[in-house]
Amino acid sequence: MGIYKAEIANMRKNIGSNAGQKIMIKEPAGKRSKPEEREATIERTYKDYFMVRFDQVNRIGSYNYTDLFMKTVEVSIFDGKNYVPLEIPDVADRKNKLHKLSPEQVEGKILGRPEANLDFPSEIA
Repeated sequence: MGIYKAEIANMRKNIGSNAGQKIMIKEPAGKRSKPEEREATIERTYKDYFMVRFDQVNRIGSYNYTDLFMKTVEVSIFDGKNYVPLEIPDVADRKNKLHKLSPEQVEGKILGRPEANLDFPSEIA
């Protein structure tokens, strides 16, 4: 399974377009703690991560975009009335993508070239 650069770029744009917006971040439970939900504001976005400012403790934190894809962190954006979960596309793996293609497309993708001519001469010189 892998996350593609285009998917991360789209996620970066999505979060960047909501800079300054209130969000709710839900982090998973640790070994000895329960899951935490905290309000924050999106501060800045960078190539590999984004920064938020937590409202209640006046602290800055950062999260990787891959955390969102792997669902280790859940983010909901405040739309003025309630928090709406951020849409995270399913991470497709290469095997599943290849199964959705026709056999001709799969062969071209795997070999990286058009089908080779497999005609053999009937006589060997």
